[in-house]
Amino acid sequence: MARPIRIGVQIQPQHAPHYGAIRDAVRRCEDIGVDIAFNWDHFFPLYGDRDGPHFECWTMLAAWAEQTSRIEIGALVSCNSYRNPQLLADMARTVDHIGGGRLILGIGAGWKLRDYREYGYEFGTAGSRLDDLADALPLIKTRLAQLNPPPTRAIPTLIGGGGERKTLRLVAEYADMWHSFADADSYPHKAQVLAQHCAAVGRDPGEIEHSAAVGGETGRSPISDVLAEADALTALGVSLLTIGSSGPDYDLGAAEALCRWRDQR
Repeated sequence: MARPIRIGVQIQPQHAPHYGAIRDAVRRCEDIGVDIAFNWDHFFPLYGDRDGPHFECWTMLAAWAEQTSRIEIGALVSCNSYRNPQLLADMARTVDHIGGGRLILGIGAGWKLRDYREYGYEFGTAGSRLDDLADALPLIKTRLAQLNPPPTRAIPTLIGGGGERKTLRLVAEYADMWHSFADADSYPHKAQVLAQHCAAVGRDPGEIEHSAAVGGETGRSPISDVLAEADALTALGVSLLTIGSSGPDYDLGAAEALCRWRDQR
């Protein structure tokens, strides 16, 4: 069965000198009908002034869980390297309870050298970081099953990435949701590779919600282009479309257009 189309907004925690701007953006996302509000797990802005204002991921998610009542929340994506995986499981369970069962546990292997270097984490290699993620995912699953009280629901795990040998194998084994970081041209091949990994582990790829970004890095592409991307990606099987929005203004015009587009389908 086809999944319902859902709209996400990545409220990028950069270039907002005051947290109130982010709080307001989350409120507006809920008001206009966005399905999921994401942030990201970095320590410095990714574009614009690289030394500009920036806030931390998981403490922010706890605040969002308390602030909101309907919208799902999560990181797109949390970096496995920054936290002991069993601690991350406990953090996720706690945020899940604060929000009454609306957390998505987004996770990836990590990639931003400056974050690692300035915060004292070992960067390693792309392969070693993926191996660490492979070790962490079963530990997270086990710890979630041991916590008292347990999570309010089976917290959905979202894995972000498109590496064909390791990342997509982990998606096939562990993910409820996959964020491909792919456009309409590259997505079909990535989805085919994921389906092959699912077959190898005996899993139906239809069990995994497929997610992709629209609107470019800044989310400021013309709305007509954003809607054309949305049409193309959903025709290929993507059901979660996420657009970025950065501080200080957090323009949600394209997100609102996407919500209208979703509702008119």
